[in-house]
Amino acid sequence: MNSLLPLLLLAVGFVALILGANWLVNGATSVGIRAKLSPLIIGLTIVAFGTSLPEMIVNVFSCIKGSPGLAIGNIIGSNTMNILLILGVSSLIWPIDVSRVSIRRDIPVGFLATLIIALMANDFFMSKDPVIDVNWMEGIVLLCLGFAYLALTMLKKTPDETSDETQEALPWGKTIFSLIAGIIGLYIGGELVSNNAQILARNWGMSESTIGLTVVATATSLPELITSIVAAAKKNSGIAIGNVLGSNIMNIFMVLGISALITPLPFEAKMNQQLLILFVANALMLIFVFTGKGRKLSRFEGALLTLGYVGFMWFSLAMQ
Repeated sequence: MNSLLPLLLLAVGFVALILGANWLVNGATSVGIRAKLSPLIIGLTIVAFGTSLPEMIVNVFSCIKGSPGLAIGNIIGSNTMNILLILGVSSLIWPIDVSRVSIRRDIPVGFLATLIIALMANDFFMSKDPVIDVNWMEGIVLLCLGFAYLALTMLKKTPDETSDETQEALPWGKTIFSLIAGIIGLYIGGELVSNNAQILARNWGMSESTIGLTVVATATSLPELITSIVAAAKKNSGIAIGNVLGSNIMNIFMVLGISALITPLPFEAKMNQQLLILFVANALMLIFVFTGKGRKLSRFEGALLTLGYVGFMWFSLAMQ
């Protein structure tokens, strides 16, 4: 009976996430057409920012309320889910073409971001601190790297970042409504799903670190999942892959950066195992891009990624 209300609110959150994701994709695509941006750029910036809001909200609220232990686990779990489950499911729906700029810029930056947070979390830079955490100075570094990446993304275009779509943009009124309604829907949905998923997990006896890695990470990644599925169903693989890559980078640089400014983020040594899995997930994504025909993720490779996420969840639950 104690779980009935959280379950109902969880369902309401799912509906808000689905509607918000669809509105955001439509609005972002319209803006991209008007600005003559490629689907990849739209996914890396507007859509990635909007779908990263749940991680941001959960982390900020957790830090303010004195539960910063969820923050890093939330981001590691979310980023792993983005690559293994979201790209996997999206590829099952429609094979994802990976642009040359993603291979040269975004995938390496994702690797670099993961490496940086692993070094910071293990006090590679601040080894004199008796407590292993990501502190406010490292948070500033992360934010600076995040702004530098956004500037590079927006200012430096390559020849294959041109859009050949013939789709017409929505009227400005509908475009603005779609963007605002989409972000609001994602915010409300992410808040409802994340909060009530935490309540249910604690009612069912899960540890805080496991909650961050599994339940909270899964809940806050639902916008990315739904947005990429919608984009893949519309055969817009540029937004599907750009959404994942951009969201992963912003999760580490921007979300963790802001979280670390609020309070130091403690890091448990056992989380290094999940960080290693995240590195492996990034490596698999890159390997799959260069195997088979063309630079793309096939349905078979998508199935392998999805199975990898099942293994990650099993391992995380078994290690709690």
